[in-house]
Amino acid sequence: MLLPSPRTKGRISVEEAISSRRSRREFRDKPLSLEELAQLLWAAQGTVLPRGMRTAPSAGATFPLEIYAVVGNVAETSSGLYHYNTFNHSLEKLSGEDLRRRLASAALGQMMISSAPLSLVIAADFARTVNRYGHRAVQYVNNEVGHVGQNIYLQCEALGLGTCAVGAFREEEVQALLKIDQVPLYIMPVGYVR
Repeated sequence: MLLPSPRTKGRISVEEAISSRRSRREFRDKPLSLEELAQLLWAAQGTVLPRGMRTAPSAGATFPLEIYAVVGNVAETSSGLYHYNTFNHSLEKLSGEDLRRRLASAALGQMMISSAPLSLVIAADFARTVNRYGHRAVQYVNNEVGHVGQNIYLQCEALGLGTCAVGAFREEEVQALLKIDQVPLYIMPVGYVR
């Protein structure tokens, strides 16, 4: 499914977004728009130059990260698991099951994940960076997920949404639930703040 084009001009300055950025854990029962989902995905890993450069820096442009959207309540989008294709700004549906409760369980019972209309899962294929940088790759990939997480935080603030970076989860359980080989590094539930 092709996504709406991202906006590159916002309603608030980057300074305002930085100043108001907080981890938010309580979400209203209100759907996100497809445009908001598209904007968040673009902020996380969208392309910004014809050569395929991304919105977040990547060591040696190895791009080890993949973004998965666990959708529960997004307008014009059925519940399920999606993979973000950064090259054509689209979503590939992987499952039609609403995985939010099971993902919350894998995240040690952090129920904010089950109540959020959307959770973004950031996962890494370390081999992409290891092939170029050897043992330094772990540091570089961890740096990159931090860049992406901050982009998501700031984009949420600019859209009037909230998020919280979740790093406490059972890695193997999240991999099995999403049926992915990559290593999950962050789960970021997103929604309108209560």
